[in-house]
Amino acid sequence: MTALTEEFDSRFAQARQIADAVLFEGYVLYPYRASAAKNRLRWQFGVLVPPCWGEDSGEHSHQRTECLMEPRPGDRLAVELRFLRAQRRTVERALPGGGFEPVEELELADRVMVPWDEGVEERIELLLPVTEPAEGVVHPFHLLAGEDIEILHEEDVLIGRLVRRRESVEGVLRLTACAVPGPYAAQRLTVVVENTTVRTAAPAAGREAALQHSLVSAHLLLGLDRGSFLSVTDPPEWAREAVAQCRNEHTWPVLAGPPGRCRVLLSSPIILEDHPSIAPESPGALYDATEIDEILALRTAALTDREKREARGTDERAGAVIDLADSMPPEVLERLHGAVRGLREITGNVPGRPWWDPGDDPEADPEHDRVVVNGRQVGAGSRVVLRPGRRRTDAQDLFLDGRTALVEAVLHDVDGSVHLAVTVEDDPGADLWRAQGRFRYFQPDEIALLEGP
Repeated sequence: MTALTEEFDSRFAQARQIADAVLFEGYVLYPYRASAAKNRLRWQFGVLVPPCWGEDSGEHSHQRTECLMEPRPGDRLAVELRFLRAQRRTVERALPGGGFEPVEELELADRVMVPWDEGVEERIELLLPVTEPAEGVVHPFHLLAGEDIEILHEEDVLIGRLVRRRESVEGVLRLTACAVPGPYAAQRLTVVVENTTVRTAAPAAGREAALQHSLVSAHLLLGLDRGSFLSVTDPPEWAREAVAQCRNEHTWPVLAGPPGRCRVLLSSPIILEDHPSIAPESPGALYDATEIDEILALRTAALTDREKREARGTDERAGAVIDLADSMPPEVLERLHGAVRGLREITGNVPGRPWWDPGDDPEADPEHDRVVVNGRQVGAGSRVVLRPGRRRTDAQDLFLDGRTALVEAVLHDVDGSVHLAVTVEDDPGADLWRAQGRFRYFQPDEIALLEGP
């Protein structure tokens, strides 16, 4: 087992763009300040806590990914486990006589530094012959505790320091593979990620203590040299039964990379579709995918100077969002307003004409079409009593209950439903509505046919 080659590293590059959106989803939310209430409960997705906390906290200590792959002879399997490791940052002010003392806030010219839990990206990489998982692979890993100190100066004057502390994290990767019965050379690959950190504090210490020893936003990237993975959501017909037997726990595998390529699989704690991609209009990471980029950029640009300084002091990534919003040119902001993701070609479509025109459809004739209601023909010119259905109408239609109306046309929509266009009798504006082609619409079971003229 070795580290990933440049080839695999390059192949994973596009998948990592999606993985980064997963890795940092909810990392720091608008308004990007540590003091904001929504930023006081963090790390929502893919959190693998030590086993001693998992029983009582509602979090999990493992993920299980199971999928089908079709390796080729001599193939290699690349595995990349990515997660964030919580790093607690405290702020200390320099004392006049020497030394430092912890503070809740330290003002600098461009930032307001506050205590914060940063996320440090960690990777566990494996590259092994595809035959090894058949025998079972167990790969433990251990990340040591550590401490870093950053000294803060302004105009060569010592202001204070930041102390960053990381706790130890232990885990294990378990890989197994077995042949899928049938004529195809497919295998069922199982990858389990476990947090095996031993108890360092009582579970009563709470979630905050557990997070210091957790794998946060944990997800997997899997790759094959020459073989391919099968889609879990849309497998070929021969593999549907075998795919249905795959068991995925606390994560979901999808094909990654450009459409049509199946050599990379992303197993994410957030459910995605095959071949997910970042919107090309998106100017950068905003870490808050529950918002619309345009709205988020406008709101961020509207923060006060004090709020922006606190955001810059909260986290470097939050500071980058502030700078992005402040420097976004109008043409980039306009691009965020909306986009058409797909158009389907209509054969014979005439420029300037709608994609479907009932006047050009030989099967549609609103003025002469008829519909059967209670065994009787109803069409243009029929007089009816309106009986709007209470479950699929609004108050305006309910006011017309019991009124008589004249059917102007029978319309069929693209979903196969039938609608009756009517004008209400004794309505002073009926002639104007008719001239403008404006009608009220009811379904056949919402009318009763009147006798006589």
